[in-house]
Amino acid sequence: MRRRNNTRLEPTSPVSLYVHIPFCRSKCPYCAFYSVIPTPVEVTAFLEALEGEIGFLSKSSDRPLLRTAYIGGGTPTLLSPADWERLITVLESAFSFLPTAEVTVEANPGSLAREHLALWKDWRVSRVSLGVQSLQDEDLLAMGRPHDSRQALESMAEIKGKGLSLSVDLLFGLPAQKLQGWSDTLRRVLDEGAEHLSIYELTLEDGTPWGRHPPRDLAAGYPFYRWAQYYLEKKGLLQYEIASFSKPRRWCRHNVAYWSGAPFLGIGPSAWGYDGTVRTGNVADLERYRWLIEKGIRPTLFSERLEGKRRAFELSVLALRTRWGIRIQEYRRLWGDQMLKDLQDSLEGLPPCLFRKAPGRIALSKQGMRVGNTIWERLVP
Repeated sequence: MRRRNNTRLEPTSPVSLYVHIPFCRSKCPYCAFYSVIPTPVEVTAFLEALEGEIGFLSKSSDRPLLRTAYIGGGTPTLLSPADWERLITVLESAFSFLPTAEVTVEANPGSLAREHLALWKDWRVSRVSLGVQSLQDEDLLAMGRPHDSRQALESMAEIKGKGLSLSVDLLFGLPAQKLQGWSDTLRRVLDEGAEHLSIYELTLEDGTPWGRHPPRDLAAGYPFYRWAQYYLEKKGLLQYEIASFSKPRRWCRHNVAYWSGAPFLGIGPSAWGYDGTVRTGNVADLERYRWLIEKGIRPTLFSERLEGKRRAFELSVLALRTRWGIRIQEYRRLWGDQMLKDLQDSLEGLPPCLFRKAPGRIALSKQGMRVGNTIWERLVP
């Protein structure tokens, strides 16, 4: 089955698409992303609602042309192959894809099946982002993850066996986590052929079980992050963003679109979108999402226009997340000399070691990446 769309591309600027699949087998105690434990009826109803939301796009614009698409969640691998067939049909009927489009799907060990991989390979998927989190079983047990290290290793091998690019998500700063185990996890995911790693320090989010009742013995995150910077660079991976490492030119183009301030569409409950000026957010409630769409109402809960100094400095924060940083001449062209001076004044007095020598740019060094939050606080208007 080849689901390539042969429709002539519309004369419109390419954008990125995020699709939120709001289902999980169980809720991890640290996770603040919106998801529910589904029934088969809810999955079918969600796909119907998603098709309805996409219908709003066709009424208000040309057929969107996609440079990247990212299907995340939640756990997209909780959709059955039949559900995926329907989702693919919906997306192909509504969007045009550039021939070079990057298409990423998130997956979890334990719910990823060979049928998923075969279907994705036959469609357009080029990358799979696997939620490994750790290859230490004691860490996985502490997190309440619904898989073990064996399943994670098997999933990585199957992804690579299908010829898909493997990206792995990992967490550090976990309860009683050991640096030796973290080092072993990094080594083993690289041995399995991961071309991209996203590493995140555990944060205790409001509204989550761990946010309400923090676990004991949380490991200090700094040495884990610093070791990852050292080790992954030694193994040939480039830190191209605060939490992202990849082999040369294997970075996630979808995420780079976010950080560069490019427009993107967001569909599904809790999904966000940005058209270059206005940022919107969908309602984070599946029943409400479905009800609004059934009534012919867009499921947008939140909308704000980003203008002036706020937009300039927010884009600056996003740019400083990346190794490419802020292009000074482009910033001056977009925002003027005074805004550039305001930016430079905000960073005045910070140690030079926090910045990388990059002619014509303001970019963080490895040391700067380690204290990024402190730097960004200076840029909030």
